[in-house]
Amino acid sequence: MQFTARDISFLLNGTIEGDASATVNRLAKIEEATEGALSFLANPKYESFLYTTQASVVIVNKDQVLTEPVTATLVRVDNAYSSFAVLLEKYNSIKLNKSGIEQPSFIHPSAKIGEDVYVGAFAYIGPNVTMGDNCKIYPNCFIADNVTLGNNVTLFPGVTIYFDCVLGNNVTIHSGAIIGADGFGFAPQPDGSYQKVSQIGNVVIEDDVEIGSNTTVDRATMGSTIIRKGVKLDNLIQIAHNVEIGANTVVAAQTGISGSTKIGERVILGGQVGVVGHINVANGSQVQAQSGISRNIIDEGKKWMGSPATGYSDHMRSQVVINRLPELEKRIQELEKIIKEFKK
Repeated sequence: MQFTARDISFLLNGTIEGDASATVNRLAKIEEATEGALSFLANPKYESFLYTTQASVVIVNKDQVLTEPVTATLVRVDNAYSSFAVLLEKYNSIKLNKSGIEQPSFIHPSAKIGEDVYVGAFAYIGPNVTMGDNCKIYPNCFIADNVTLGNNVTLFPGVTIYFDCVLGNNVTIHSGAIIGADGFGFAPQPDGSYQKVSQIGNVVIEDDVEIGSNTTVDRATMGSTIIRKGVKLDNLIQIAHNVEIGANTVVAAQTGISGSTKIGERVILGGQVGVVGHINVANGSQVQAQSGISRNIIDEGKKWMGSPATGYSDHMRSQVVINRLPELEKRIQELEKIIKEFKK
């Protein structure tokens, strides 16, 4: 793919300073860019690289003041960072633009497939699957019976969608993720063994959700495990049966959410957070990495930290005290000596 500075300026509604016909065919960081690369400058900390970079075109803010000569063609925009993000999205969409049905792949005759879809080699699409328009199913994906996919769904290689699950529009699921595996349901028996409880529910994923690699979302025992609109799940996350995650919540890697817990809207869960089952987490809660949530969080918009999680400010004050424990122990020992001498 090759673009000129003129093309980029038109796309970003910018102004050109330099050679409008300068061409680029790749993106690069400003400190590493070579001829033919497109870069950007948004952070003043990297301004020195603007005068040494070998990039052919650099996107800068309109108010960027030059203190030395620049060899690159500049495209001046209102916000260089946001504009570069637009270009990244455009670049990615072109790079991932695939269409057609590759062979060998299997699409059951009863499946209903929309327009302009891509089905990669060795993908399996089962009976009574409904797939919307502009979906991209990469190689080695498995879509089981009665699954429904909305429009613009992307399943990267190796994604598995179990039977009866429902995905909305603009859903992206990355490689190795498993949607709809059995929830962890086993009934203890008198002899100490466990009897499996069949998991007959499904998973419902609403619009604009993105799920990272090797994340698992278990099907409900009955009813649905629900991922609401706009949720973003990182890699290596475990979502148990009958969990409900509210709209626009973000969950970082290695977090585990136990069964039947309800996470509110706009919640932020840091990496390696653990959440017990059958509790509620209020809207807008922010939970720091490696915290353990063992009870309901009722107050909205609060920060939490620690295991078990407590209020962020309380936890930080406690941490100060913990850090002083060696000093306090030494002072106690000195006081004990003084008391002992006094008794004598």
